[in-house]
Amino acid sequence: MGRKIVAVNAGPRMGWNTETLISQASKGAEEAGAQVQRFDLFRLEKYTGCISCFGCKKERFKGHCICRDGLTPVLDAVREAVSSPNYLGELTASFRALYERLIFQNLTYNVETPCCNDRMIPVLLIMTSNAPDTAYAYLLENYRQTLSRFVGPARVLVSGNTLQLKDYGRTDWEWNLFDPEDKRIRHETVFPQECKKAFEMGKELAGE
Repeated sequence: MGRKIVAVNAGPRMGWNTETLISQASKGAEEAGAQVQRFDLFRLEKYTGCISCFGCKKERFKGHCICRDGLTPVLDAVREAVSSPNYLGELTASFRALYERLIFQNLTYNVETPCCNDRMIPVLLIMTSNAPDTAYAYLLENYRQTLSRFVGPARVLVSGNTLQLKDYGRTDWEWNLFDPEDKRIRHETVFPQECKKAFEMGKELAGE
């Protein structure tokens, strides 16, 4: 059996940009022989971000979040691929909850050994946004660095200027901030290339 990949979808919309890219990355990993276990955060039982109980700092729980809720199976499965849309200049609240608990359980507050994770694993972080690809370079670099430090070597794939709706001309809202035709053309020409890239990056992840 090949490597196990944990794919986490932090977006709520099935069949759209974020979910499509993580599905392609998962397919790439499977083609490379990996076993993919997938979680959709918006379909889990109720969960929260880190509650700062410091249970993971006790020696017998070191590196393990002791808060038991809907997110526990994800943390227990261990964390190799994460995908989230961008909401209001940040990744989704569901992603942030996972991120807080994923990182904090490995943070020791010890100068000599700041990270207690003894099994560093590669991470592929995928983000989609209706803003241009370059809009969140600083934000994503911070995530990449932190994930690399506390989880394992991380890479990032961004899909910007995404198509959010099939019909921007609906009369029950006035979305005149966007150029629907520009988004449609990009979705038909660039997005398939990004899907292919996600597939290849998933394939590479499985081989590391």
